[in-house]
Amino acid sequence: MALLVALFLVLAAAAGGWAWWRQVGGAPDVYVTASVERTDIEDSVTALGSLQPRDFVDVGTQVSGQLKKVHVEIGATVKAGDLLAEIDPTVYLARVEAARAQLLNLKAQLAEKQAQLQLAERQFQRQSNLMKANATSEDAYQSSEAAMRSATAQVEALKAQIQQTESTLKGDEANLGYTRIYAPIAGTVVSQTAKQGQTLNANQQAPIIVRVADLSTMTVWAQVSEADVPKLRIGMEAYFTILGNPDRRWYGMLRQILPTPEVINNVVLYDALFDVPNPDQDLMTQMSAQVFFVVAGAKDVLTVPIAALHPAGGLARGRDASTGGGARREAGARPGGAQEPGDARRPRRYAVTVLMPDGTTVEREVRVGIMNRVAAEVLSGLEPGERVVVGSGRAGGPSQPGSSGRPGVRTPRLS
Repeated sequence: MALLVALFLVLAAAAGGWAWWRQVGGAPDVYVTASVERTDIEDSVTALGSLQPRDFVDVGTQVSGQLKKVHVEIGATVKAGDLLAEIDPTVYLARVEAARAQLLNLKAQLAEKQAQLQLAERQFQRQSNLMKANATSEDAYQSSEAAMRSATAQVEALKAQIQQTESTLKGDEANLGYTRIYAPIAGTVVSQTAKQGQTLNANQQAPIIVRVADLSTMTVWAQVSEADVPKLRIGMEAYFTILGNPDRRWYGMLRQILPTPEVINNVVLYDALFDVPNPDQDLMTQMSAQVFFVVAGAKDVLTVPIAALHPAGGLARGRDASTGGGARREAGARPGGAQEPGDARRPRRYAVTVLMPDGTTVEREVRVGIMNRVAAEVLSGLEPGERVVVGSGRAGGPSQPGSSGRPGVRTPRLS
Protein backbone atom coordinates (compact mmCIF):
# COMPACT_ATOMS: atom_id res chain seq x y z
CA MET A 1 0.00 0.00 0.00
CA ALA A 2 2.81 2.42 0.93
CA LEU A 3 4.45 1.63 -2.42
CA LEU A 4 1.31 2.61 -4.34
CA VAL A 5 1.03 5.92 -2.45
CA ALA A 6 4.69 6.70 -3.17
CA LEU A 7 4.22 5.92 -6.87
CA PHE A 8 1.16 8.19 -7.04
CA LEU A 9 3.09 11.08 -5.46
CA VAL A 10 5.95 10.66 -7.93
CA LEU A 11 3.56 10.75 -10.92
CA ALA A 12 1.79 13.84 -9.56
CA ALA A 13 5.11 15.62 -9.05
CA ALA A 14 6.19 14.74 -12.60
CA ALA A 15 2.95 16.08 -14.05
CA GLY A 16 3.26 19.31 -12.07
CA GLY A 17 6.85 19.75 -13.17
CA TRP A 18 5.91 19.26 -16.82
CA ALA A 19 3.17 21.85 -16.55
CA TRP A 20 5.51 24.36 -14.84
CA TRP A 21 8.20 23.74 -17.46
CA ARG A 22 5.82 24.53 -20.27
CA GLN A 23 4.46 27.57 -18.43
CA VAL A 24 7.89 29.18 -18.02
CA GLY A 25 8.84 28.55 -21.63
CA GLY A 26 10.66 25.29 -21.43
CA ALA A 27 8.83 23.93 -24.52
CA PRO A 28 10.25 25.12 -27.83
CA ASP A 29 8.21 27.41 -30.10
CA VAL A 30 6.95 26.12 -33.43
CA TYR A 31 6.22 28.20 -36.52
CA VAL A 32 3.60 27.80 -39.19
CA THR A 33 5.33 28.75 -42.41
CA ALA A 34 4.55 29.15 -46.08
CA SER A 35 6.84 29.00 -49.07
CA VAL A 36 7.50 31.97 -51.35
CA GLU A 37 6.27 30.78 -54.74
CA ARG A 38 5.69 32.05 -58.24
CA THR A 39 2.02 32.16 -59.16
CA ASP A 40 -0.68 34.39 -60.60
CA ILE A 41 -2.33 37.01 -58.41
CA GLU A 42 -5.44 39.08 -58.93
CA ASP A 43 -7.25 41.78 -57.00
CA SER A 44 -10.89 41.78 -58.02
CA VAL A 45 -14.38 42.86 -57.03
CA THR A 46 -16.84 39.99 -56.95
CA ALA A 47 -20.56 40.18 -57.59
CA LEU A 48 -23.53 38.07 -58.59
CA GLY A 49 -25.30 38.73 -61.85
CA SER A 50 -27.61 37.41 -64.53
CA LEU A 51 -27.47 37.22 -68.31
CA GLN A 52 -29.77 39.11 -70.66
CA PRO A 53 -29.69 39.59 -74.44
CA ARG A 54 -28.12 42.91 -75.35
CA ASP A 55 -30.58 43.51 -78.21
CA PHE A 56 -34.20 42.44 -77.95
CA VAL A 57 -37.64 43.72 -78.96
CA ASP A 58 -40.99 43.11 -77.31
CA VAL A 59 -43.23 42.69 -80.36
CA GLY A 60 -46.77 43.88 -79.72
CA THR A 61 -49.86 44.87 -81.67
CA GLN A 62 -51.10 48.38 -82.49
CA VAL A 63 -54.68 47.27 -83.13
CA SER A 64 -57.27 45.44 -81.05
CA GLY A 65 -58.85 42.17 -81.98
CA GLN A 66 -58.60 38.42 -81.72
CA LEU A 67 -55.17 36.86 -82.17
CA LYS A 68 -56.08 34.71 -85.13
CA LYS A 69 -52.78 32.96 -85.83
CA VAL A 70 -49.29 32.73 -84.28
CA HIS A 71 -46.75 31.55 -86.84
CA VAL A 72 -43.77 31.02 -84.52
CA GLU A 73 -43.06 29.23 -81.26
CA ILE A 74 -40.60 29.79 -78.44
CA GLY A 75 -37.07 28.97 -79.56
CA ALA A 76 -37.73 29.63 -83.24
CA THR A 77 -35.12 31.57 -85.19
CA VAL A 78 -36.54 34.38 -87.31
CA LYS A 79 -35.20 36.95 -89.75
CA ALA A 80 -36.20 40.59 -89.96
CA GLY A 81 -39.50 40.83 -91.86
CA ASP A 82 -40.74 37.30 -91.10
CA LEU A 83 -44.46 37.02 -90.33
CA LEU A 84 -44.94 36.35 -86.63
CA ALA A 85 -48.69 36.59 -86.01
CA GLU A 86 -52.03 37.76 -87.43
CA ILE A 87 -54.93 39.65 -85.85
CA ASP A 88 -58.47 39.02 -87.16
CA PRO A 89 -58.68 41.63 -90.01
CA THR A 90 -62.47 41.52 -90.57
CA VAL A 91 -63.34 44.86 -88.94
CA TYR A 92 -60.35 46.69 -90.43
CA LEU A 93 -60.96 45.27 -93.88
CA ALA A 94 -64.57 46.48 -93.73
CA ARG A 95 -63.43 49.97 -92.77
CA VAL A 96 -61.01 50.07 -95.68
CA GLU A 97 -63.69 48.96 -98.15
CA ALA A 98 -66.16 51.53 -96.78
CA ALA A 99 -63.58 54.32 -97.07
CA ARG A 100 -62.74 53.31 -100.63
CA ALA A 101 -66.42 53.28 -101.59
CA GLN A 102 -66.94 56.71 -100.04
CA LEU A 103 -63.92 57.99 -101.90
CA LEU A 104 -65.34 56.73 -105.21
CA ASN A 105 -68.67 58.42 -104.43
CA LEU A 106 -67.00 61.73 -103.67
CA LYS A 107 -64.96 61.56 -106.86
CA ALA A 108 -68.14 60.97 -108.84
CA GLN A 109 -69.78 63.99 -107.15
CA LEU A 110 -66.69 66.01 -107.95
CA ALA A 111 -66.95 65.12 -111.62
CA GLU A 112 -70.60 66.26 -111.62
CA LYS A 113 -69.79 69.53 -109.88
CA GLN A 114 -66.88 70.19 -112.23
CA ALA A 115 -69.27 69.78 -115.18
CA GLN A 116 -71.71 72.21 -113.55
CA LEU A 117 -68.86 74.61 -112.97
CA GLN A 118 -67.90 74.50 -116.64
CA LEU A 119 -71.51 75.28 -117.60
CA ALA A 120 -71.70 78.13 -115.08
CA GLU A 121 -68.42 79.58 -116.40
CA ARG A 122 -69.72 79.54 -120.00
CA GLN A 123 -73.01 81.11 -118.99
CA PHE A 124 -71.19 83.82 -117.11
CA GLN A 125 -68.93 84.44 -120.12
CA ARG A 126 -71.99 84.77 -122.38
CA GLN A 127 -73.64 87.18 -119.96
CA SER A 128 -70.45 89.20 -119.80
CA ASN A 129 -70.37 89.58 -123.58
CA LEU A 130 -74.04 90.52 -123.68
CA MET A 131 -73.52 93.09 -120.92
CA LYS A 132 -70.81 94.78 -122.99
CA ALA A 133 -73.30 95.09 -125.84
CA ASN A 134 -76.12 96.20 -123.50
CA ALA A 135 -78.09 93.16 -124.68
CA THR A 136 -78.89 91.65 -121.24
CA SER A 137 -80.09 92.81 -117.89
CA GLU A 138 -77.95 93.46 -114.84
CA ASP A 139 -79.95 90.82 -112.93
CA ALA A 140 -79.18 88.10 -115.46
CA TYR A 141 -75.48 89.01 -115.40
CA GLN A 142 -75.28 88.88 -111.61
CA SER A 143 -77.20 85.58 -111.43
CA SER A 144 -74.76 83.91 -113.83
CA GLU A 145 -71.82 85.23 -111.83
CA ALA A 146 -73.27 83.90 -108.56
CA ALA A 147 -73.97 80.50 -110.15
CA MET A 148 -70.37 80.25 -111.34
CA ARG A 149 -68.99 81.12 -107.91
CA SER A 150 -71.32 78.63 -106.20
CA ALA A 151 -70.22 75.85 -108.55
CA THR A 152 -66.57 76.72 -107.86
CA ALA A 153 -67.15 76.54 -104.11
CA GLN A 154 -68.89 73.18 -104.41
CA VAL A 155 -65.99 71.79 -106.40
CA GLU A 156 -63.49 72.97 -103.76
CA ALA A 157 -65.64 71.51 -100.96
CA LEU A 158 -65.73 68.14 -102.66
CA LYS A 159 -61.95 68.21 -103.18
CA ALA A 160 -61.51 68.81 -99.44
CA GLN A 161 -63.86 65.92 -98.62
CA ILE A 162 -61.94 63.70 -101.00
CA GLN A 163 -58.65 64.67 -99.30
CA GLN A 164 -60.15 63.91 -95.88
CA THR A 165 -61.48 60.57 -97.04
CA GLU A 166 -58.12 59.67 -98.58
CA SER A 167 -56.43 60.42 -95.25
CA THR A 168 -58.96 58.25 -93.43
CA LEU A 169 -58.42 55.51 -95.97
CA LYS A 170 -54.65 55.64 -95.37
CA GLY A 171 -55.23 55.20 -91.65
CA ASP A 172 -57.63 52.32 -92.20
CA GLU A 173 -55.20 50.65 -94.59
CA ALA A 174 -52.40 51.08 -92.04
CA ASN A 175 -54.54 49.47 -89.31
CA LEU A 176 -55.33 46.66 -91.71
CA GLY A 177 -51.60 46.22 -92.27
CA TYR A 178 -51.03 46.16 -88.50
CA THR A 179 -53.12 43.00 -88.30
CA ARG A 180 -50.10 41.22 -89.78
CA ILE A 181 -47.18 41.40 -87.32
CA TYR A 182 -43.64 41.04 -88.65
CA ALA A 183 -40.28 40.53 -86.91
CA PRO A 184 -38.49 43.89 -86.50
CA ILE A 185 -35.05 42.27 -86.02
CA ALA A 186 -33.38 38.94 -86.65
CA GLY A 187 -33.07 36.73 -83.60
CA THR A 188 -34.70 34.05 -81.50
CA VAL A 189 -38.20 33.99 -80.04
CA VAL A 190 -37.45 33.79 -76.32
CA SER A 191 -40.95 34.26 -74.89
CA GLN A 192 -44.60 34.38 -75.89
CA THR A 193 -47.07 36.38 -73.82
CA ALA A 194 -50.30 36.16 -75.83
CA LYS A 195 -51.95 32.91 -76.93
CA GLN A 196 -53.66 32.13 -80.18
CA GLY A 197 -57.38 32.93 -79.94
CA GLN A 198 -56.88 35.54 -77.22
CA THR A 199 -58.59 38.92 -77.64
CA LEU A 200 -56.13 41.80 -77.42
CA ASN A 201 -57.08 45.36 -76.42
CA ALA A 202 -54.67 47.96 -77.74
CA ASN A 203 -56.72 51.02 -76.71
CA GLN A 204 -54.85 51.59 -73.42
CA GLN A 205 -51.50 49.88 -74.01
CA ALA A 206 -49.85 47.80 -76.68
CA PRO A 207 -50.24 44.11 -75.79
CA ILE A 208 -47.01 42.10 -76.11
CA ILE A 209 -47.25 38.95 -78.20
CA VAL A 210 -43.66 37.66 -78.37
CA ARG A 211 -40.13 38.79 -77.53
CA VAL A 212 -37.48 38.46 -80.21
CA ALA A 213 -33.89 38.61 -78.94
CA ASP A 214 -30.51 38.57 -80.65
CA LEU A 215 -28.58 36.00 -78.61
CA SER A 216 -25.27 36.51 -80.43
CA THR A 217 -24.26 39.09 -77.79
CA MET A 218 -25.26 38.84 -74.12
CA THR A 219 -25.18 41.50 -71.43
CA VAL A 220 -24.18 40.65 -67.86
CA TRP A 221 -26.17 42.57 -65.24
CA ALA A 222 -24.01 42.35 -62.12
CA GLN A 223 -25.26 43.71 -58.79
CA VAL A 224 -22.35 45.40 -57.00
CA SER A 225 -22.59 46.57 -53.40
CA GLU A 226 -22.25 50.28 -52.69
CA ALA A 227 -18.95 49.62 -50.87
CA ASP A 228 -17.38 48.16 -54.03
CA VAL A 229 -18.82 50.51 -56.67
CA PRO A 230 -16.07 53.18 -56.17
CA LYS A 231 -13.50 50.56 -57.15
CA LEU A 232 -15.05 50.07 -60.58
CA ARG A 233 -13.95 51.98 -63.68
CA ILE A 234 -15.56 52.04 -67.11
CA GLY A 235 -13.44 49.95 -69.48
CA MET A 236 -11.92 47.69 -66.81
CA GLU A 237 -11.67 43.98 -67.56
CA ALA A 238 -14.39 41.73 -66.21
CA TYR A 239 -15.15 38.04 -66.50
CA PHE A 240 -17.67 35.56 -65.16
CA THR A 241 -18.45 31.88 -64.78
CA ILE A 242 -21.76 30.05 -64.81
CA LEU A 243 -23.04 27.19 -62.71
CA GLY A 244 -23.18 24.76 -65.62
CA ASN A 245 -19.57 25.39 -66.67
CA PRO A 246 -17.54 26.76 -63.73
CA ASP A 247 -14.19 26.03 -65.38
CA ARG A 248 -14.76 28.34 -68.36
CA ARG A 249 -14.45 32.11 -68.20
CA TRP A 250 -16.21 34.64 -70.43
CA TYR A 251 -14.47 38.02 -70.69
CA GLY A 252 -15.72 41.52 -71.39
CA MET A 253 -15.15 45.20 -70.57
CA LEU A 254 -17.29 47.17 -68.12
CA ARG A 255 -19.36 49.61 -70.19
CA GLN A 256 -21.96 51.08 -67.83
CA ILE A 257 -22.86 51.51 -64.17
CA LEU A 258 -26.51 52.40 -63.71
CA PRO A 259 -26.90 55.40 -61.37
CA THR A 260 -30.11 54.23 -59.69
CA PRO A 261 -29.57 51.43 -57.17
CA GLU A 262 -31.81 48.58 -56.09
CA VAL A 263 -32.32 48.19 -52.34
CA ILE A 264 -32.79 44.58 -51.18
CA ASN A 265 -33.15 43.99 -47.42
CA ASN A 266 -31.48 47.36 -46.73
CA VAL A 267 -28.54 46.43 -48.97
CA VAL A 268 -27.85 48.98 -51.71
CA LEU A 269 -26.84 47.34 -54.99
CA TYR A 270 -25.86 49.00 -58.27
CA ASP A 271 -26.14 47.32 -61.67
CA ALA A 272 -22.84 47.10 -63.57
CA LEU A 273 -23.14 46.03 -67.23
CA PHE A 274 -20.72 44.49 -69.70
CA ASP A 275 -21.20 42.59 -72.96
CA VAL A 276 -19.79 39.23 -74.05
CA PRO A 277 -19.98 37.56 -77.48
CA ASN A 278 -22.08 34.42 -77.65
CA PRO A 279 -21.54 32.99 -81.13
CA ASP A 280 -22.26 29.39 -80.09
CA GLN A 281 -25.22 30.46 -77.91
CA ASP A 282 -23.89 28.56 -74.92
CA LEU A 283 -25.15 31.43 -72.77
CA MET A 284 -28.90 31.71 -72.28
CA THR A 285 -31.28 34.26 -70.87
CA GLN A 286 -31.52 34.55 -67.05
CA MET A 287 -28.45 32.38 -66.39
CA SER A 288 -26.77 33.14 -63.07
CA ALA A 289 -23.20 34.42 -63.23
CA GLN A 290 -20.37 34.75 -60.70
CA VAL A 291 -18.77 38.01 -61.82
CA PHE A 292 -15.22 39.30 -61.21
CA PHE A 293 -14.17 42.87 -62.01
CA VAL A 294 -10.37 42.90 -62.26
CA VAL A 295 -8.89 45.85 -60.36
CA ALA A 296 -5.31 44.63 -60.93
CA GLY A 297 -3.55 41.40 -61.84
CA ALA A 298 -0.15 39.89 -62.56
CA LYS A 299 1.04 36.52 -63.83
CA ASP A 300 4.01 34.42 -62.73
CA VAL A 301 5.13 36.68 -59.87
CA LEU A 302 6.45 35.95 -56.38
CA THR A 303 3.69 35.83 -53.78
CA VAL A 304 3.35 35.31 -50.05
CA PRO A 305 0.26 34.83 -47.88
CA ILE A 306 -1.16 38.11 -46.59
CA ALA A 307 -0.84 36.72 -43.04
CA ALA A 308 2.95 36.82 -43.37
CA LEU A 309 3.06 40.63 -43.68
CA HIS A 310 3.34 43.07 -40.80
CA PRO A 311 4.37 46.72 -40.56
CA ALA A 312 7.95 47.38 -41.50
CA GLY A 313 10.21 47.56 -38.44
CA GLY A 314 7.79 45.66 -36.18
CA LEU A 315 8.28 42.17 -34.77
CA ALA A 316 5.92 39.32 -35.27
CA ARG A 317 4.29 40.03 -31.94
CA GLY A 318 3.36 43.45 -33.27
CA ARG A 319 1.04 42.03 -35.89
CA ASP A 320 -2.55 43.12 -35.98
CA ALA A 321 -4.41 40.35 -34.16
CA SER A 322 -7.70 41.51 -35.70
CA THR A 323 -6.46 40.36 -39.11
CA GLY A 324 -5.18 37.01 -37.86
CA GLY A 325 -1.50 37.95 -37.91
CA GLY A 326 -1.73 39.74 -41.27
CA ALA A 327 -0.50 43.20 -42.17
CA ARG A 328 -2.04 46.27 -40.62
CA ARG A 329 -3.63 48.61 -43.09
CA GLU A 330 -1.64 51.57 -44.30
CA ALA A 331 -3.19 54.85 -45.37
CA GLY A 332 -5.04 54.37 -48.65
CA ALA A 333 -5.14 50.55 -48.41
CA ARG A 334 -8.40 48.69 -48.51
CA PRO A 335 -9.37 46.11 -45.89
CA GLY A 336 -7.79 42.80 -46.82
CA GLY A 337 -4.76 44.44 -48.36
CA ALA A 338 -6.23 45.48 -51.74
CA GLN A 339 -5.55 48.96 -53.06
CA GLU A 340 -7.68 51.64 -54.55
CA PRO A 341 -8.17 51.60 -58.35
CA GLY A 342 -5.16 53.01 -60.16
CA ASP A 343 -3.00 52.42 -57.07
CA ALA A 344 -3.02 48.63 -56.96
CA ARG A 345 0.59 48.24 -58.09
CA ARG A 346 2.14 51.07 -56.09
CA PRO A 347 4.99 49.52 -54.08
CA ARG A 348 4.37 49.29 -50.34
CA ARG A 349 6.84 48.50 -47.59
CA TYR A 350 6.16 45.66 -45.16
CA ALA A 351 8.16 43.27 -43.04
CA VAL A 352 8.15 39.48 -42.99
CA THR A 353 9.72 36.95 -40.66
CA VAL A 354 11.86 34.51 -42.64
CA LEU A 355 12.64 31.06 -41.18
CA MET A 356 16.25 30.22 -41.94
CA PRO A 357 17.48 26.66 -42.67
CA ASP A 358 19.08 26.41 -39.21
CA GLY A 359 15.75 27.17 -37.52
CA THR A 360 16.49 30.79 -36.65
CA THR A 361 14.22 33.62 -37.75
CA VAL A 362 15.19 36.87 -39.44
CA GLU A 363 12.93 39.84 -39.99
CA ARG A 364 13.27 41.25 -43.48
CA GLU A 365 11.76 44.25 -45.22
CA VAL A 366 9.92 43.59 -48.50
CA ARG A 367 8.21 45.65 -51.16
CA VAL A 368 4.82 44.38 -52.27
CA GLY A 369 2.57 45.33 -55.17
CA ILE A 370 -0.82 43.78 -55.84
CA MET A 371 -2.60 42.58 -52.72
CA ASN A 372 -5.89 40.79 -52.15
CA ARG A 373 -7.45 39.11 -49.15
CA VAL A 374 -5.27 36.00 -49.51
CA ALA A 375 -1.87 36.86 -50.95
CA ALA A 376 0.47 39.70 -51.91
CA GLU A 377 2.84 40.17 -54.83
CA VAL A 378 6.48 40.44 -53.72
CA LEU A 379 8.45 43.00 -55.73
CA SER A 380 11.71 42.67 -53.76
CA GLY A 381 13.14 41.29 -50.52
CA LEU A 382 12.44 37.56 -50.94
CA GLU A 383 13.61 34.73 -53.15
CA PRO A 384 11.62 31.75 -54.45
CA GLY A 385 11.60 28.82 -52.02
CA GLU A 386 12.22 30.84 -48.87
CA ARG A 387 9.81 30.19 -46.03
CA VAL A 388 8.00 32.97 -44.21
CA VAL A 389 6.25 32.73 -40.85
CA VAL A 390 2.49 33.04 -40.91
CA GLY A 391 1.83 31.90 -37.30
CA SER A 392 3.52 30.52 -34.19
CA GLY A 393 2.83 28.58 -30.98
CA ARG A 394 4.24 26.20 -28.32
CA ALA A 395 5.35 22.71 -29.17
CA GLY A 396 2.47 20.36 -28.59
CA GLY A 397 0.06 23.28 -28.16
CA PRO A 398 -2.23 25.30 -30.45
CA SER A 399 -0.66 27.75 -32.85
CA GLN A 400 -1.23 31.49 -32.66
CA PRO A 401 -3.82 33.25 -34.82
CA GLY A 402 -2.82 33.50 -38.40
CA SER A 403 -1.96 29.84 -38.83
CA SER A 404 -5.50 28.56 -39.33
CA GLY A 405 -6.25 27.81 -42.94
CA ARG A 406 -2.77 28.89 -44.15
CA PRO A 407 -0.44 26.59 -46.08
CA GLY A 408 2.80 25.67 -44.30
CA VAL A 409 4.52 23.30 -41.94
CA ARG A 410 5.19 23.29 -38.24
CA THR A 411 8.97 23.59 -37.78
CA PRO A 412 10.67 23.50 -34.34
CA ARG A 413 12.77 26.51 -33.47
CA LEU A 414 16.29 25.17 -32.82
CA SER A 415 17.85 28.25 -31.23
